Amino acid sequence: MEKQTLEQISNNRLRLKTSVNAVRWLTFQAYAFRGHDECPESRNRGNFIEMVKILATYNDDVAKLVLENAPKNAKYTSPQIQKEILHVLAGKVRSKIREDIGDAKFCILVDEARDESKREQMALVLRFVDRDDFLQKRFFDIVQVKDTTSLTLKNALSTVLSHYNLSVQDLRGQGYNGTSNMRGAWNGLQALFLNDCPYAYYVHCLAHRLQLALVASSREVIPVHQFFSKLNFIINIIGASCKRNDELQFTQAAEIAHLIALDEIETSRGANQIGSLQRPGDTRWSSHFDSVCSLIRLFGLTCSVLRSTIKDESTCFQRGDADSAFDIITSFEFMFILHLVKDIMGASNILCEALQQKSQDILNAMHLVLTTKNIILKLREDEWNNLLGVVKSFCERHNIDVPDMSAPYTKGKGRPRHPQENILLEHHYRIDIFNGTIDSQLQELNNRFSEKVVELIVLSSALDPRDGYKLFKIDDICKLANNCYP
Repeated sequence: MEKQTLEQISNNRLRLKTSVNAVRWLTFQAYAFRGHDECPESRNRGNFIEMVKILATYNDDVAKLVLENAPKNAKYTSPQIQKEILHVLAGKVRSKIREDIGDAKFCILVDEARDESKREQMALVLRFVDRDDFLQKRFFDIVQVKDTTSLTLKNALSTVLSHYNLSVQDLRGQGYNGTSNMRGAWNGLQALFLNDCPYAYYVHCLAHRLQLALVASSREVIPVHQFFSKLNFIINIIGASCKRNDELQFTQAAEIAHLIALDEIETSRGANQIGSLQRPGDTRWSSHFDSVCSLIRLFGLTCSVLRSTIKDESTCFQRGDADSAFDIITSFEFMFILHLVKDIMGASNILCEALQQKSQDILNAMHLVLTTKNIILKLREDEWNNLLGVVKSFCERHNIDVPDMSAPYTKGKGRPRHPQENILLEHHYRIDIFNGTIDSQLQELNNRFSEKVVELIVLSSALDPRDGYKLFKIDDICKLANNCYP
């Protein structure tokens, strides 16, 4: 720098400013920087180089000094320079977040995952109240870890916090998923932080907790577990083929047009939309509810497409898969579980959607947990006959055989499963499947939404400043102080 002229320094700053602006824009838009081929002859040299070229079209100096006449040792466009600029920007963002926290207490939200290069990484989010008394949640850092043991994660988090002078003694909350290395009561990550700070209470992500409760309940009852595997199989048969998916939608459009012509359905904006079978997702339990509802709504059309596939497809594999799917979908047990899980998930769907909202009244969410438990319990006690009637009516409309509930239960086509116990079909469907599914559901909800966590959250709601501290109650504040922060 001492040997450079003022003109050279100005040119260097222009080149560096151009690269900084390109990095900033790509970062805020979450775009990739690099291209597959960045040589000068390439037609697409990657987002970073192409962004610099766009900036050059608006500034002749950039075109002249950055793209054409830049010295080879000061172009400021290499991958190394891109990463350095990005790290500088990230450091400034973290410093600003640290400044906003000040001396306040804070909470940490942590999750770990494996990236595309198979490296374990841990994401850290800080939650705090800033100097203007606004609740803030800021993504803070991604840390690469050699493994996901609780001690490794704890050491990595402590290193990041200490680097920015954030004391573990100011930690007032931990939010993780439900894996054993995170929530373990003795050696989990939350337990290790509680040893250092007894007020760093662990709260399991409530939406994830509901997801685990519902998934666990479906896995406890074998026929229900098998049902979801069969549901995925049927949806894959229809959705994996563009031809079958188009046939489903074309048939649906024709049926809607026919019903409108007969004035059997109403028409309005947004009504009677043509849909398809919804695929359930692993992390969104509401997607399972949508998947079940879509199959019930399109059941007749789905059967029609499967029959057409069995008759017209050219390969034996496609005909065989379609025939297996048709046998599954037209069985009474599949129909019974389809309507059962629809009722159970319908009761919990409101709670699931409420827990996934960005702005959540946590006190209302806790009331929804109790309401959901009561609705599911009422379903167990009072709705057996109604459910059975709905399933029988549905089967009769679609020409599905309804078995005699007083007949002995046999597994498959063999002999009775427990001939010495004389188990009837009604016992199998009502006790083994209906009651078993609901009981496992209630047990998981009671276990995962524990009274201690619910009490901490409900009592903390007394500190909610909205509506002039409308929820403020002296008794709850005293109980919170005595029970949780002695």
